[in-house]
Amino acid sequence: MSDAIKHECGISVIRLLKPLEYYHKKYGTAFYGVNKMYLMMEKQHNRGQDGAGFASIKLDMAPGERYMSRVRSIQQQPIQDIFAQITDRINTAFKANPKEVDNVAWQKKNIPYVGELLLGHVRYGTFGKNSIESVHPFLRQNNWMHRNLIVAGNFNMTNVHELFDNLVQLGQHPKEMADTVTVMEKIGHFLDDAVAKLYKQIKKEGYTKQEASPLIAERLRVSKILKRAAKNWDGGYAMAGLLGHGDAFVLRDPAGIRPAYYYKDDEIVVVASERPAIQTVFNVRYEDVKELDPGHAIIVKKNGISAIKEILAPTERKACSFERIYFSRGSDKEIYQERKELGKKIFPQILKSIDGNIKKTVFSYIPNTAETSFLGMIREAQNYLNKKKEEQILSIGSKITSEQLHEILEVRPRIEKVAIKDAKLRTFITQDSSRDDLVTHVYDITYGSVEKGDNLVIIDDSIVRGTTLKKSILRILDRLSPKKIIVVSSAPQIRYPDCYGIDMAKLEDFIAFRAALALHKEKGSYSIVEEIYKKCVDQLQTKDQEVVNYVKEFYAPFTAVEISQKIGELLSPKGIGSEVQIIYQTIESLHEACPKNLGDWYFTGNYPTPGGNRVVNKAFINFFEGKNQRAY
Repeated sequence: MSDAIKHECGISVIRLLKPLEYYHKKYGTAFYGVNKMYLMMEKQHNRGQDGAGFASIKLDMAPGERYMSRVRSIQQQPIQDIFAQITDRINTAFKANPKEVDNVAWQKKNIPYVGELLLGHVRYGTFGKNSIESVHPFLRQNNWMHRNLIVAGNFNMTNVHELFDNLVQLGQHPKEMADTVTVMEKIGHFLDDAVAKLYKQIKKEGYTKQEASPLIAERLRVSKILKRAAKNWDGGYAMAGLLGHGDAFVLRDPAGIRPAYYYKDDEIVVVASERPAIQTVFNVRYEDVKELDPGHAIIVKKNGISAIKEILAPTERKACSFERIYFSRGSDKEIYQERKELGKKIFPQILKSIDGNIKKTVFSYIPNTAETSFLGMIREAQNYLNKKKEEQILSIGSKITSEQLHEILEVRPRIEKVAIKDAKLRTFITQDSSRDDLVTHVYDITYGSVEKGDNLVIIDDSIVRGTTLKKSILRILDRLSPKKIIVVSSAPQIRYPDCYGIDMAKLEDFIAFRAALALHKEKGSYSIVEEIYKKCVDQLQTKDQEVVNYVKEFYAPFTAVEISQKIGELLSPKGIGSEVQIIYQTIESLHEACPKNLGDWYFTGNYPTPGGNRVVNKAFINFFEGKNQRAY
């Protein structure tokens, strides 16, 4: 994506089902789980650049022995920093005690992070500062082993204020109004309540206080705790948690907005945000990695028994389509096919834009993540040409000469690598007047790849703000002197803010919004802006279930083509010699290409939860009032 967007986080949970001695004997190390977690986090590094965190729990430790460990980092390479710290602790312990290298029992007792239950998190911040306090996992400590709670997730809640007020009504005093804190405290409250009730019941049965502890661990119903805690959550989430005594869970939201996959055998249970991470790290088949159903949780008890439980009734499935377009790694079997299909679906619009003249058209892509949709686009161009060739050959018939046949067969899509990002270049000057000149050099172009008068087609994952296009890409592509530059977005126009974990919070950031605003001004319909603002303000005190997305009225007077044309005008730099055209994927084609992930609220405004409509209306109020802040 030429315009960088921060997005949702990545989670990984690993539960070792055998004693650590088993892994030492079979794999040569008691650090099998730690090693696998490092790989799981690195394989999901694409989901987090701001920070990373790791936590582990050791089972069946004696009182006074440390059984929980956590490490977090916001360094430039946070995952590497975390595991460098862990490795240093391990090496220091072995250096001081060289005879214990093969003593697994000693290692478990004396070296932190060597546990059977592990939780990893890679963070892309969508709210709050990038401080160490904002990095998952979060820890809620207690002297009762069962009441210790470690939480990490890929989520955003739209109703943080409501959740905060609920905690206050329960008698709590949350330290800040953030969804991470409110979610953890909500789970923690009902965990405390469940443990207290079990303790009271077990005491009535005649057990001593000491005998009660293992019975609490055995009888604790994690599914009931989650049902009570998640009752009023509004948002997209894949929420992972560890309990101090050894239970673990991952809960997915009822609409399936945020992804979660799991795999289990007789050695491990593993859950992650992306299927390919599990496939690659544990060398298992695509078919063996299952998707966690919306509204369900996978729960692993201390005894190693795992089960899938319905926590919240699933709603209409609205899994995030941006996962398929851009965010998840393209090595997933389904995602790879879907991205190629996105390229295929948009080719008819490209063909119309170039008047069918493939001979005088060069095809390329920016950035590298758009390569898969590029392959689909080129495959469809080849299919189109093959059909044309067949028609030409059949029309000439047996009289065709070898020269004619060669000329027909020689026509093929012209593919070039026209732009290469200079990964070493950093725009370190902050003043706009000086910085813009540096921005234009972020990409290098391949001179001679385009002949003067050619059409140049560049496909991108999506066009969000258009800033990089206007300030950098279009200017450098114009140096190749093409007749026409056609920038193709494999995603539809992004018109509405996301509030479920992707950092797209402000309407005025979107080039589609700015284009529609310009059209209203041109056509004398700007008064609709104030009308929509008043409607949004009137709904501020309305219950979420009754809130309507009035921002849809802002786009309603214009077709998608009109808005795309205006976007092309707005993004064309002054003095550019080439004609610029912007083409976006249609909503219908997106759904055909990604049939299992129909979450499209950023394109259509059809939010999967009631809180989404409140967020978009608040975003419009912020725009109208000139407030540069988030709507959630």
